[in-house]
Amino acid sequence: MKYYLVAGEASGDLHGANLMKALKNEDPNASFRYFGGDKMKAEGGELVKHYADMAFMGFTEVILNLRTVLRNLKTCKADILSHRPDALILIDFPGFNLKIAEFAKQHNIKVCYYISPKVWAWNQKRVLKIKKVVDQLFCILPFEVDFYRSWGMEVNYVGNPLLDEIGEFTVDANFRMKEGLTAQKIIALLPGSRKQEIERLLPDMLSVTENFSDYQFVVAAAPTFTADYYQQYIADKKVKLVFGQTYNLLSHADAALVASGTATLETALFKVPQVVLYRGGAITVGIARLLIKIRFISLVNLIMDKKVVAELIQQDCNPEKITTELNLVLSGESRGRQLGDYNDLAEKMGTAGASERTAKLIFTGLVG
Repeated sequence: MKYYLVAGEASGDLHGANLMKALKNEDPNASFRYFGGDKMKAEGGELVKHYADMAFMGFTEVILNLRTVLRNLKTCKADILSHRPDALILIDFPGFNLKIAEFAKQHNIKVCYYISPKVWAWNQKRVLKIKKVVDQLFCILPFEVDFYRSWGMEVNYVGNPLLDEIGEFTVDANFRMKEGLTAQKIIALLPGSRKQEIERLLPDMLSVTENFSDYQFVVAAAPTFTADYYQQYIADKKVKLVFGQTYNLLSHADAALVASGTATLETALFKVPQVVLYRGGAITVGIARLLIKIRFISLVNLIMDKKVVAELIQQDCNPEKITTELNLVLSGESRGRQLGDYNDLAEKMGTAGASERTAKLIFTGLVG
């Protein structure tokens, strides 16, 4: 079978690569073409466009880069039509991918959506459109099943693909020595993989380093940027960079400052106490506050349906509050309470095997 995948950011590249691997096990004749990244490329097939040219964050950023977004949409549609896959597999990235789903449906191409759009957060009526343009929808968050069913749409809960990746990970016992980490205690900084996130959050994260002199601060650097890029923020601070070693870093960290997103869930699954940070453009945040229908922004709190981790948003994302919240998770009752909640979270998430379950459902749906 011919599979066409569309992933528009780093997390989608990771999950896309794992799904491709699983599809090859189900379908020995599988061939792939995709919008994605280096991890998907390592699985074979043809990379049409790298996600680094696609990931724009927030309403304002999309508008400012609208010409590029429209060009990417046009390229993707033309390429899909040219190659006519047996299945189009869309991975998260709903602003882009729902438009691609609509186009594919118009041309009688089977549409599978892996990592369902987070329409439960805002504009919930988009479910009605999803019902029309998506043939198979795969959810990775436990509460999503009931949400979609409330709108009359049957979906598949396949578990969370992060559990697959974490399950396959083996900690490097020599990580500290290889990366020159001499301090016994480490605070991990996960400022995200997009330029806008890094620009807005890394300075805030670095602003508190002098308040924790007993700890080594280490940045989980995105592979799409160079060390020189990060140096403009680090300057003369005694901060280390590690590339492609996020899981090793989390395995050795005592606590973490984390950009809101998938990384908050990864950090929790590694049982690292954390503080979640978010900064967006003023217009983006203003619009979001009018539209967003959820109590929390971090996946950890959303899944648990209560405050497990502190969320410092916009003006609350400042040195004083970051210092206060970081102190709370480094010792005492708050740390113990968060770690206890992480155990409950892991139970809710279920077991590994999301990629395999999704691949089996996609392939079975094609062969009947």
